[in-house]
Amino acid sequence: MFAKILIANRGEIACRVARTARRMGIATVAVYSDADAQSRHVALADEAFRIGPPEAKDSYLRGDRIVEAAMSSGASAIHPGYGFLSENAEFAERCERAGIAFVGPPPQAIRAMGDKSSAKAIMEKAGVPLVPGYHGGNQSPDFLLDQAVRIGFPVLIKAAAGGGGKGMRAVEHKAEFDAALAACRREALSAFGDERVLLEKYLERPRHIEIQVFADRQGGCLALFERDCSMQRRHQKVLEEAPAPGMTEARRREMSKAAVAAAKAVSYVGAGTVEFIVDRAGTFHFMEMNTRLQVEHPVTEMITGLDLVEWQLRIAAGERLPIAQKDLRVSGHAIEARVYAEDPNRDFLPAAGRIAHLALPAESGHVRVETGVRAGDEITVYYDPMIAKLIVRDNDRPAALERMRKALGEFEVAGPVTNLGFLYRLVQDRDFVAADFDTGLIERHRSELLAPSAPAGEEALTLAALTALSQLDAGEARRPGDPFSPWSLADAWRANQDSARLLVFLEGENRHAVGA
Repeated sequence: MFAKILIANRGEIACRVARTARRMGIATVAVYSDADAQSRHVALADEAFRIGPPEAKDSYLRGDRIVEAAMSSGASAIHPGYGFLSENAEFAERCERAGIAFVGPPPQAIRAMGDKSSAKAIMEKAGVPLVPGYHGGNQSPDFLLDQAVRIGFPVLIKAAAGGGGKGMRAVEHKAEFDAALAACRREALSAFGDERVLLEKYLERPRHIEIQVFADRQGGCLALFERDCSMQRRHQKVLEEAPAPGMTEARRREMSKAAVAAAKAVSYVGAGTVEFIVDRAGTFHFMEMNTRLQVEHPVTEMITGLDLVEWQLRIAAGERLPIAQKDLRVSGHAIEARVYAEDPNRDFLPAAGRIAHLALPAESGHVRVETGVRAGDEITVYYDPMIAKLIVRDNDRPAALERMRKALGEFEVAGPVTNLGFLYRLVQDRDFVAADFDTGLIERHRSELLAPSAPAGEEALTLAALTALSQLDAGEARRPGDPFSPWSLADAWRANQDSARLLVFLEGENRHAVGA
């Protein structure tokens, strides 16, 4: 096993990896940009190296600096987390050349699955079911239009090298195709440096279900059940749960078999996720494979009792999978909610600012919180504005939903606007509670889920004023000087004038003045 690893990431995933490494007796090395010099992930590590200015392209995406930091620290492995360089084949190769283990799949597997067109060709050959479409090399607009007509509208245009919903458009009619194609290409070129696209039949009201797979270097490969990731806004996941509601054992075996076949087709090693789109009839089709640990991996850990980061480290060190497929069991139901600094009422626009107050739900065997921030930290414009992941587990889905509602009600953030209210309404949505949902639920229920909050009432303003006054008085009391001098008193007494203070609070675009 590795004596020391470098974590090539930031935020909650860097903290998450460090926690497991510490439990395993592995020393950790953090890397940080200037924006993260005082961050939680740096504080948790045994040592830390600066790798550049705040912009990710000059820091967390600088593979050369990260490998240099690993070599300087004596780390024998690099865990990339997710995002940044986690699915970068060139970075994995750079680690290999430096004699440092990359905690992830081989570069050739990353390349094979990183290009959606080539991935679909590999999956087709391996017998994994695909959505009807076109994923070839002919990128002529006229040819692509002919293929769209052959497939039948509506069709989905997707960036061949993309992900996360970028470079993706649903096209309802032939007359809209050319404009949508041009828009997808512009977005794909900007986001991925590659304007190639593929076409798929657009499935009406589908579910998004993924299978967690793990493979070792000795040829072993297994599936750790499924996660339902259908709760999405703008193709970005909001809630994830495991197991998928309504999943039968027969369908689970069928999907798991296909996912393992997909992993074996590219000689996969480590943690990966095979994503499927499932139509109303329950037929599933391969979408893509994420060659890394997923943001939502904690729900799988909660229903299996396993530590997937530990598995990653052991497999990267050459060990075999520690358990057989037949010995895996689903225990209970788990749900994850992503708490973001963003404004749901402004199309989920990311927010920035200092976290003035942060109170997290109490953790237990039923409640888990993954976060990379503390009160006083800044949510900056440079990185993903995630505040935390809230994960709950209970014996069944209704009990897990109740756990989630309670935990969201206990989650407190003051400072940047958050999606907490939106999440609280979502987990009470009638169709979501009834498990009658698909990837379009949030958009269809937009008016209810994005209802504006009631304005602050007298009680809330009174509490805010009392808090502000106590903080002001505490600041006055900390001033240097003789504590027994009348001039050091902080009781608001004034000669020849009253002691009234006017406090002004901002609530969105509204101002509330409170006399005190």
